[in-house]
Formats: sequence, C-alpha cells, structure tokens
Amino acid sequence: MAALAPELAAFLDAAGLTTRTLAHEAVHTVEESRALRGRITGAHTKNLFLKDKKSRLFLVVAEEGTAVDLKTLHGRIGGQGRLSFAGPDQMRTHLGVEPGSVTAFGTLNDRDGAVRLVLDAALMASDIWNCHPLTNRATTSIARDDLMRFFAATGHEPLVAVLEATTADEPSNGSIR
Repeated sequence: MAALAPELAAFLDAAGLTTRTLAHEAVHTVEESRALRGRITGAHTKNLFLKDKKSRLFLVVAEEGTAVDLKTLHGRIGGQGRLSFAGPDQMRTHLGVEPGSVTAFGTLNDRDGAVRLVLDAALMASDIWNCHPLTNRATTSIARDDLMRFFAATGHEPLVAVLEATTADEPSNGSIR
C-alpha cells in the first residue's frame, strides 16, 4: 500500500492498524470488482459520496449487495431533502480521491469534518471489510474493529443505519445496486 497511498499507509502504521492490500487493475464499479472475489475474502463495500439539498456531504459505506434507494435515504440518515451525487471537485477536496475511488478511507482527508460518515447496518456483521486505499487500483482488507478505530482517529463517528430499501418505502426507481 505504501507505494499507492503513502499517507494512508503511514497513518495506519502509526495507529497500529493491520491491513492487507492487493494491487490490481483499476476497477470503477462493484461489477468490475467482482472478478476479484476469489482472491479477496471478507465483505466488499460500495461507497456513495452524496450531498443533500443544503449541500451537506455524506459518505455512505454499504455492503456491495445492498440496494440503496436515493429517494428515501435522506430520511434514514438525517439529510435535508433528496440526496444526489456530490461532484468530482468536492470528492477531491473532501476525500482526496478521484471518481471511481470513493472509499471509507477517504475520511483521512476530511480534516475539517465536513463529511458525515454513514455505515450500512448490514455491513456491521462482517469481521473483515474491503475498501480501496484511496485508489481504485488496489483493495485493502481491514478488520471491522480496526476500521472503527481508524474512523475515530480521523474524527469521524459513524452513523450506523439500515440502508437497504424496504417494502415499507415508497416504490422507487432510484435504487443503486
């Protein structure tokens, strides 16, 4: 990881957090990353960088199979009005990543605390989580409890919420799979 994300590697090492990183070809979507499943065990994440009507920012980290309904998600996470995707400039400024590389580790670069971290309740059952190490050219495996320590060290207390759209939600075509 040190070659791909030196600042993240140094931070994790200084915090005494153990990870395992596998370098691979760039993957931009969950579908593309599924080809790596035989080589990487644990829960695989999908990450959405969103903003609400008042331009508040949310980093949503979900289990890759969770259907997230953007039309109803704001009510689950305290957003004001419907959510939309934040732009590439906001991504670079607040998370320090390029489009296609959004990751839970991006909280390292949110030094002003502008981003609200939201975790999928379903993901909490997994002991090992897989996230990009600030680049989509690798996947880093980290124990859930170590990742929670990482979030605390970056000043981000996560909101854990049920993100899966339910039948009680209004029908929507805004689900992200």
